[in-house]
Amino acid sequence: MQDGGTGGQQLACETCGHSHWQYHSCRNRHCPQCGSRAKDAWLQGRLADVLNVPYAHLVFTLPHSLNALYQYHPRWVIDTLFASTAQTLSEFAANARWMGVGGGTPAFSLVLHTWTQDLRLHIHVHAVMACGVLVQDDQGQGRWHTPIRKPDFLFPVQALSKVFRGKFLAALGRAHQSTDIANDPQGGAMAWAQRQRDLYRHDWVVYAKTPLGGPAQTLEYLSRYTHRTAIGNERIKALTHSEVVFTVRADDQGGKRTEHLPGCEFIRRYLLHVLPTGIKRIRHYGVLASACKTDKLKLARLALQMPSTNPLAQESAQAFMARVARIETMQCPCCKAGTLKVVATLPGYTQLPTPGSSVAGQPRGPP
Repeated sequence: MQDGGTGGQQLACETCGHSHWQYHSCRNRHCPQCGSRAKDAWLQGRLADVLNVPYAHLVFTLPHSLNALYQYHPRWVIDTLFASTAQTLSEFAANARWMGVGGGTPAFSLVLHTWTQDLRLHIHVHAVMACGVLVQDDQGQGRWHTPIRKPDFLFPVQALSKVFRGKFLAALGRAHQSTDIANDPQGGAMAWAQRQRDLYRHDWVVYAKTPLGGPAQTLEYLSRYTHRTAIGNERIKALTHSEVVFTVRADDQGGKRTEHLPGCEFIRRYLLHVLPTGIKRIRHYGVLASACKTDKLKLARLALQMPSTNPLAQESAQAFMARVARIETMQCPCCKAGTLKVVATLPGYTQLPTPGSSVAGQPRGPP
């Protein structure tokens, strides 16, 4: 998604001869290359937060009938989606029916995604949640309680779906009455009533994926979702004067198909996923909430007989990924055996050209 305006290096494999350009960061969170680098830094910072318990991965999805509202009020839809999901998970975690004890504090993170493989709107959040809750007694000591049914099972998705839908639609009704969503394209009496019927008629999708493994596997898995953008450079196969050609997932077995979109339509779809300024795409709750994380995470670690400081947190993100997740950041993507080396450098410009112009500022030289 970047061009040579920011400068960069050409990397070549010592084994097979494959080469490609890697451009310098533009520091935009919607850029796939910059997001990859930010992911590594984020990964390092999360090492000390992971508990030595099984983790579950759930996905909460909004019906597509809310897509029109999202395009007029994206901030409200995003904040309400986060709030409804967090309230649902927190209430289930505090219920003795599922945890064997009431009033427990969960530990989970939510990550927002808004896209499908072909860049259409598909608004959902990924939840990665520790299986269990922290309970504090009157003396301030903490105990970790595992789920009643199985150590790696949290809640039935059918029950989650109904509560999630109820919370979101209750918030939608309040916003409609208070004019918080005054520009709702379906805010008229007839359109509102029809959409409400559609939203109540269908079950909302809450999907629980296969339980995750221990701390190392949890981090590697979660990092796939934290800083991804709508499409990565590796999926774009061709650019012509009239269209963009890219690959999309065709089936659950890893099959691919090719999508052809006119350039303007590709840009329109991509811009659907540029978030409003200031929106946080990753949010943490319960034990991991910033307001109480220091104390509650310490209690959870003591309850689980974990060391207070995780020694892995002293490693760089690159070293961790190479050692634990077996992802070598400088490994050749072609032969998977050779190491990439810098063979050429492209200076960046102090000022990029205006659209339609080929004139730019002077090269700023090597970084």
